[in-house]
Amino acid sequence: MEKERRLLQQAVAILAILPVAIGLYGVLFGQALTGDAVSISAESHFRFLSALLLGIGLCFWSTVPGIEAKTGRFRLLTLLVAVGGLGRLVGLMLTGLPSLFMLGGLFLELVVTPALCLWQTRVANRYAEEFGVA
Repeated sequence: MEKERRLLQQAVAILAILPVAIGLYGVLFGQALTGDAVSISAESHFRFLSALLLGIGLCFWSTVPGIEAKTGRFRLLTLLVAVGGLGRLVGLMLTGLPSLFMLGGLFLELVVTPALCLWQTRVANRYAEEFGVA
């Protein structure tokens, strides 16, 4: 049980580096990430969404200590990420294939994050059974 819990904590801590780093980069450098010239309003929106991504990554990091007891928070964060992934999927269907980085993001949003959520639920359930916690 403890080994699986630690592996989950490590996986979440490592994977959350991506939204934190990408979100921070987007806040600091804006649309420069793509090299495309955009309006000031689009630039502002890009930085806002980057800050949300940064916040989601930080919130995932907040689940690492005591991860077995943070199921509600983990599920809410997973829902937010998956809804974002569905938005990205709609964009893919409406406008075509994005870059490989965006496809990687889609995979993380619709496959990896829900899989981590299922894993967190498994760990939480095993913890509850082992220690008689509800």
